[in-house]
Amino acid sequence: MSRFTMDVVDWEPRVSPVEIETATPEQMAALEACPPAQRTSVYFRTLVNDPGSLSQRGALFTKVMYAPRGLPRAERELATAAVSIVNGCIYCTSVHARRYVELKGPEAAMRALLAEGVGAVGLDARQQAIVDYAAKMTARPQDTTSDDLKPLRAAGFNDLEILDLIHAVAMFANANRLMQALGRSVMLDPT
Repeated sequence: MSRFTMDVVDWEPRVSPVEIETATPEQMAALEACPPAQRTSVYFRTLVNDPGSLSQRGALFTKVMYAPRGLPRAERELATAAVSIVNGCIYCTSVHARRYVELKGPEAAMRALLAEGVGAVGLDARQQAIVDYAAKMTARPQDTTSDDLKPLRAAGFNDLEILDLIHAVAMFANANRLMQALGRSVMLDPT
């Protein structure tokens, strides 16, 4: 059975999170710049120990994941789920797997990816190109060449979509490592 899931996963910090009641004005400003759902999460309250870094991270995340042009949002989520699987980040995988499906990505494709990993079968050519590229860029970025773009181009990707994919993959290489270093994923009790 796979350890990856679309179920909600919890996260426990190794570094003390900032309590909203005792946050400095700079910390509160950094949290207020985050999307509303993230402002009170234990992860973002941990990141806000360094409000300047959180502000920069939040701005980058918004530009990479929510840009209104280029790669469709669901496909960015597919890529970040693939990166998170390769990196073993259970929490991020669950979040981005759910987002992919919420954005109308095929649930069957995501369930196959979660169950079988990045070698899943049954993905369409575009999904497969995303997963293959994201997996290689995550596991062996030094080995990627222009030949690795050929399946993306054959699946209809333009230059902006490829750049968006690369940004999402690179950003999540950092995001997964940060989350895993600062805490650990915890599967919730299904009862």
